[in-house]
Amino acid sequence: MPDGATPTEIIHVDDRTVACDGGTNAALGHPRVFLHIEGRDVVCPYCSRLYVLNEGAGHGSGH
Repeated sequence: MPDGATPTEIIHVDDRTVACDGGTNAALGHPRVFLHIEGRDVVCPYCSRLYVLNEGAGHGSGH
């Protein structure tokens, strides 16, 4: 997360690849993007949602 930036929402996930479309409000949504968590978290460049990898998750050899 850039210094001083505040995420709009924090979502804990178990997979290193997440899909984000801005949420359930279609009027405020955005095109679906797939984000890959390299380290511990990733921020959606459209809506600033912060996806945090759960402890112990994401170590599998998925596709």
